[in-house]
Amino acid sequence: MPYVTAMSSRAIPVLTALFLAASPALAAPAKPKPPEPHVTVESLLADAHAAAGRGETELALRLAQSAIVADPARPGSYVALGDIYAGTGQADYARNFYDAALGIDPSEPNALKALSALERSSTVNAAR
Repeated sequence: MPYVTAMSSRAIPVLTALFLAASPALAAPAKPKPPEPHVTVESLLADAHAAAGRGETELALRLAQSAIVADPARPGSYVALGDIYAGTGQADYARNFYDAALGIDPSEPNALKALSALERSSTVNAAR
């Protein structure tokens, strides 16, 4: 048999070393990846509120806007965005988002309360 060659005695230790090195990786089960966090409107709004509390206004605005995009029929998202704008002194923007919330639900209590607070604030500022 001219085509069959005998394995050299040096090849066996090399193959054994490769097998032993690979066997723990083959024997160990793969660690499952943690599940991706499920993004909800509630989680977006909670993150927006937290970002606003840390002074990260741009992030807070983007998160609240994302909540509106995720569920445009939810008035609470518009109120949250209005609250962020009100907190930065941008009353006109805030008022627009409170009005949008009331366009969805005319009895939305947080929007009504926030608009009332904006009106009191503008009256106090006008009196000065």
